[in-house]
Amino acid sequence: MSRIFITGSTDGLGLAAARTLMKEGHEVVLHARSRERVSALAEISPTALGIVIGDLASATETRSIAEQVNAIGRMDAVIHNAGIYLERSRGETPDGHAKTLAVNVLAPYLLTAWITRPDRLVYLTSGMHRSGSSALDDIDWKKRPWNASQAYSESKLFIATLAASVARHWPDVFSNAVDPGWVPTKMGGAGAPDDLEMGHLTQTWLAASDDGAAKVSGRYWYHRQRREAAADVGDPGFQDALVKKLAELTGVRLFADGR
Repeated sequence: MSRIFITGSTDGLGLAAARTLMKEGHEVVLHARSRERVSALAEISPTALGIVIGDLASATETRSIAEQVNAIGRMDAVIHNAGIYLERSRGETPDGHAKTLAVNVLAPYLLTAWITRPDRLVYLTSGMHRSGSSALDDIDWKKRPWNASQAYSESKLFIATLAASVARHWPDVFSNAVDPGWVPTKMGGAGAPDDLEMGHLTQTWLAASDDGAAKVSGRYWYHRQRREAAADVGDPGFQDALVKKLAELTGVRLFADGR
């Protein structure tokens, strides 16, 4: 039995993953953006290990999420599932960041730094990461005209790269990136063609399975199959440059060597 925290678990892939893991007997800590959203968890909350609340667009609330998780106890795995898709505008978080970057990249980066280190980390990316630019001078979209699709693609390139960087720096942790496919969730839309079940079962498999095939690190997965990520994802130079940029934007260093 494992203890697992899942961000964004009030609907979609996160909720499906939570249900699956709880049915398998694991202890699951759920996450809701606000107290109002907790009601969406009414069906499974009675058997959850706990529910933490906080908006990932805010660094202060993200810090609170980490503190709530740590107060429950050390997790065996964390699934960084939460994400947003096509925002109409750059937006402005309480910390002044583009909302897509804040939720999809900065929040999982901060949670990785602040939550007591688990044995396994799973980061949700997308096949769209291959369209993301590896230029890091304006990842917060302060200079460029807003492009929602490009911002999303870049955020998914960055989160896949973060997963690979964690795998390289923390050899005692299984850190992997998962492309769930274009699945019929609120984010993906009812007409999305991919398999919703395989989308979330890859997360749960990597987070809790005793299968030797799941006990690996630094991989990019699609429907429990290894795939090749964009070349930048596996480039140590790009990994270090990205982590340095994220440290500059958040004021938080992830790795002891400063990279």
